[in-house]
Parts: sequence; C-alpha cells; structure tokens
Amino acid sequence: MVLPGSSRNAFVSMPNTQSKAGPRPTPGSGVLDFIAIGLGPFNLSLACLAEPIGDLHGLFLERNEDFDWHPGMLIDDTTLQNPFLADLVSLADPKSQFSFLNYCKQEGKLYAYYIRERFYLSRAEYNRYCKWAIGQLSSIAFGSQVERVEYVERDGGHYVVSGRHVRTGAPFVHRAARLVIGVGSVPQLPPCCEAAREHCIHSAHYVARKRELQGKRSIAVIGSGQSAAEIFYDLLKESDEHDYSLTWITRSPRFFQMENTKLTLEMISPDYIDYFYNLPDHVREGIIARQDSLYKGVNASLINQIYDLLDDRRSRGRNHARLITNSELTGCHYDRAGERFQLRFVQRDEGVQYAHATDGAIFATGYGQNVPGFIDGIRERIRWDDRGRYRLSRNYAIDVNERDIFVQNAGLYSHGLTNPDLGMSCYRNSCILRELTGVEHYKIERRIALQDFSVPDTDAFVKAPLETQ
Repeated sequence: MVLPGSSRNAFVSMPNTQSKAGPRPTPGSGVLDFIAIGLGPFNLSLACLAEPIGDLHGLFLERNEDFDWHPGMLIDDTTLQNPFLADLVSLADPKSQFSFLNYCKQEGKLYAYYIRERFYLSRAEYNRYCKWAIGQLSSIAFGSQVERVEYVERDGGHYVVSGRHVRTGAPFVHRAARLVIGVGSVPQLPPCCEAAREHCIHSAHYVARKRELQGKRSIAVIGSGQSAAEIFYDLLKESDEHDYSLTWITRSPRFFQMENTKLTLEMISPDYIDYFYNLPDHVREGIIARQDSLYKGVNASLINQIYDLLDDRRSRGRNHARLITNSELTGCHYDRAGERFQLRFVQRDEGVQYAHATDGAIFATGYGQNVPGFIDGIRERIRWDDRGRYRLSRNYAIDVNERDIFVQNAGLYSHGLTNPDLGMSCYRNSCILRELTGVEHYKIERRIALQDFSVPDTDAFVKAPLETQ
C-alpha cells in the first residue's frame, strides 16, 4: 500500500530553502515517508499530487469503506460554490491525469460539458469525480480505523499508527516519518440542544432523514448559510405535495449573499495568507468574526430562486412558509409525548424572546474542529493555542518542530478564509509536499493579488505606531 514509482514527470524546481523537511527514511526500513489519516477532498488531493512522485512513499488511511463527500447534502441540482478548476489537482498541475477535464474526457462527456457551459460542478458530479480519481490510486486503505498514534525515538524517530480493520477487526500497525491529519470537521449543534441531541437532525444527515421530516406537519430550518438555503428550497419545492408548513429562522440580521466580487476573492490567495498569518491572535479572531458574508453566505442565484418560488406560492394562495431573521436560538426542548420541539429564540433588535413549536427541525448550524482521540499519544508533540485548537505554522505543521505533523482544513484562525476553500487545496498540498520532500515539485505561486493587504514597504508610504500619532 505504498505509492509506486512512476514515469510521469512533475514540475520540479530547486528546493525551497525555507522547507523544514528532515531526513527521509531509507528504502526497506519499513518506515514510510508519511501516513495521511482521513480521506476527504483535501487529503485526496494530496494523494493525487503525491502519486507521480516516484521516491515518495505514503499511505492514506480512511475508516469508511468507500468515499462519499457530505452524502447528507447531495441534494438534486445543488452545486459547489467553486469553479470546476478547483478540482483535486489542476491549480497545482494542469497536466495531471487526475484533473476534472481528464475525468470528463475518459468518461466520454467532455463535449457535453463544453456545450452545457457549466462553470460550477454539481455536488453529485464532484462526488463521482472523486470516486473516479480514487480508482486510479494505489495508496488508499479504506476500512482502516485508526485508534492510536505514538512517537518512538529509535530508528531516527518515527510515528507508529495502529488500529483495526473495520470489517474484520484485524489489527494493523504502520510506521511513518511524518503525518498528515485530514479527518474533517464534525457537525455542531447549538449548546442549548444538548438535552434534545438524539432528536435533532443536523444538515449533515439531511438526505437520509428527508422523508422522515416530510412526514411532519411543520418543519423549522435553523441556520443562515448555503446549506440552510439549499435545504429550505428543497423542502419548499415539495411542500405542496406533502402539505407541511415551513419556517426558516436565522440569527443573522438578514439572508445575505455570499460576496464573490473579484477583489474580495483575492482574500483567498497566498498573499492574504501571508498578511493574515502575521497578525496578532486577537486581531485574527476579530477579523474572522466579521467575515460571515465571505464564507457563510448564500449564492445569489439560490436566493433569487427561493424568492421567486415564495412569490409564486403567494400569488396562488399557497404560502405556508415564513422567513425570520435576527433570532438567536436560546432553548431547545423535545416533548416526547407530543413529539414536538419547543424552541426559544431571542429577537435581538426588538429585545424580546419568543417560543416556536414545530413537529420537525433541521439544524444547519455548521461544523467544528475535530481533534480525534487517536492523537492522545502524541499530544505533547503538538502546539496548541489558548482555546485548545491546533496552532499551525505557516507551512501547515502543528508539531513543536514545525516539520512532522501537518493538518488539512484546521487553520481558519491562522490562515484565514483559504482554510476551507476547495480552490486552495492544491496550494496547501503543494506546500506540504515541499515540506515532505524538500523539493518544490509543483510551482507554488506566491504573489497573485492585485491589491496590497498590508501597507506597502516603500518610501511613498511611511508607517508609524498608533501610539505616536
């Protein structure tokens, strides 16, 4: 299960002097160059980009027995919010055999895609594309439940990853010089939902629980982002058929559009990472708190579709839907006898609280960082911030040496909006591969923005501390 050699050529440049790659294990030592744990799109991108590097030996462990990306949100006709170029490899290596365009060609639908002029992929198509890429990789071990990771000093120092095969229960042990953790985030419910947790449905499980919800007389959708909008629209389209009332409630002051103008999108760039990363911790926290519309909004076309459908229902006297903003959920009780939710909200502008009773509820309330239990054995080797989150170095390492343990999609408060963006996956993985090998196999673009995020360091701009003004 190690990556085989390959005759395919990757872009190779001189080693980057900032790379902190340590000594590589010698072939035959039984120690892999790296083990990646978890197989979402980010680690799958790493697997595809690592495949052509013939002298790099790695293994990807995934507890599930197949790949399915957010299956609970594979709603018909929903799309990604990234262009198709944000595939697994193209922004690092446009010539890669794992590109989305090559997938279309091999599947015999490149011209169909050309004619349809679809700039944004459907979620279902992206899922099929990822499965196609996996079918060409030899480095992935599905059904591998990692239970513990330890570090041993002998043989130059390496990590021991142990666990069990999901289907057979048979134990496994693997050794590697470095780790890449990509276990994904976990669904989050508001704290007030803890007592009713077993009855709450998170958006991550929407598709599997949709029919159950549609058997209710009333449904409440809680949340404000793209997932909440997609669920509300999907339920709204079928509300006449099932005859339920529908309410969408959000704590946001409005149902806001995702900002996607070109200068705003430059904040998803290496330039912005450099600027954001070097700011003080408390400043970064404040910036993220003010950037909801940059990564939590709804795309404009979906907002317009929802409005048009609501207006059409109203004109036909079939309006059984309500949309309520500025309302923060403060209480959640499930009445087992009546099989109903009793929800409490605070309307922040009016300064009042109110109750809402509903038979069904779906919570599109986001995800939180997942710190898996298997790292307990190496916890002292990891850097943590004051809030118990990983403290990432600029090169995405979290270990005390800043060269051994890398993480995917865990750097929102260190690397900014680039952290969850599919389009920045290739950039991050190009950086990680440079650290793993000491060679920049894929050219890393360092300056792409037209704007300056920091005050330019030229004679035309004279900086002074605020205290001296």
